Amino acid sequence: MPYSEDDDRSIEQLRAEQEALIALGTRAPVDSALRLISEETAAGGLWPESPKGTPIILDTDIGGDPDDAIAVAAAGRTVPELALVLTNDETGNGLPHGERARLARYLLDLLDRGDVGTVAGHSAGRTRYFCAQGLVPEEIPDQPSDVTGAIRDLLARTDGPIRWVGMGALSNLARVLTEVPEAAERLIVTQMGGALEYRDPSRAEHNIRMDVLSAHRVFDAINSGRLEDVQLVTSEITFHSEIEIVPGDAFHRRLSEAPTGGWQELLHRHIEAWFAAFHPGSMQHDALALSAALGKPFVNLGLRKVSLDRIGRMSRDDRGAEVWLSVAAKYDPFNTWLKQTLFD
Repeated sequence: MPYSEDDDRSIEQLRAEQEALIALGTRAPVDSALRLISEETAAGGLWPESPKGTPIILDTDIGGDPDDAIAVAAAGRTVPELALVLTNDETGNGLPHGERARLARYLLDLLDRGDVGTVAGHSAGRTRYFCAQGLVPEEIPDQPSDVTGAIRDLLARTDGPIRWVGMGALSNLARVLTEVPEAAERLIVTQMGGALEYRDPSRAEHNIRMDVLSAHRVFDAINSGRLEDVQLVTSEITFHSEIEIVPGDAFHRRLSEAPTGGWQELLHRHIEAWFAAFHPGSMQHDALALSAALGKPFVNLGLRKVSLDRIGRMSRDDRGAEVWLSVAAKYDPFNTWLKQTLFD
């Protein structure tokens, strides 16, 4: 089927066109060009079915770069199927374990999403990117830490596929694939991470670099066929100034004008802490990945085979794991969607 990096069609439209072309070709003469095109399209595989309406798990290192908190807020406001928020790169290194999960719980409570569970997941024990100290009231309790139990519970109480949106290290996903192997056939994974052309060629992209061993385990699961439906929204697509929030811009001003005590004020305080401690800008990597998981037509994807080297750098590899890899994005309509999601 025709495809280009400028394609504006959604996954649902693309799949419907593929199915229509294949069906039309089966009625054409055996030696006709239409029959040949139909057979080649079928052999190439269909775009994934629309996952709309299926439960969503967010796996996030919320509390560092505020793009995670913004993505969680966007999902909390607009995705009724949001079922579970896991945290990765959990706090340590002088901070109590589970501070990211407490922040996620507080944000979800402010969003009136008490129906969404939160679980404190993997900790590397050396957390650096955390700037949410003092944002969460003391009365917010420590959150549960049984990741595999939460996944088994979700599997037991739902049928069909489950969307997993990775917005940090792949630690929790690797653990689930190992300890809850029956989950693999039900997961539709969208992961923000990896890069074919990372801005620092000497090292892997951040989310891969945080836990290279787990990233390799996930890629092994893809390559072996245990995990089949994976989208990677890569850093070279998300690292763009067009989707960066900076001090004084319209997005930042809207948050600064928020009423006291609400979720928008929490986001504003979090962004201010990030600007002060780390960097005067926040690119919306994770919200862009979320939009892809939701089937929004902002990220264009193509089937590619990729592999990771010893330190987690990604490259094209005909023997590698076949994934849906981001090839381009449309930033202006994404920005419009994100602003509407948070402010309308």
